[in-house]
Amino acid sequence: MKFKFLFLVLASFLIHFGAEAQCAMCRASVENNVSNGETSIGAGLNNGILYLVVMPYLMAGIIGYLWYRSSKKKKAKLQSH
Repeated sequence: MKFKFLFLVLASFLIHFGAEAQCAMCRASVENNVSNGETSIGAGLNNGILYLVVMPYLMAGIIGYLWYRSSKKKKAKLQSH
């Protein structure tokens, strides 16, 4: 059971689907700033995208760790009685 879960988690990180989509406002903003010689907005958008991608995985990891810790404590408590 643990191996299947680990395999699914690793597979979800390794499978990559290419996407060429951007929202119209982001694309227009970047194109406008690049044409004016400013390239810093692209780095800010990239940081925002990374933030949005990492947060769900971080939350899932924290919840998974808390769940694992709780089940380990319950198991130890049942074995001690």
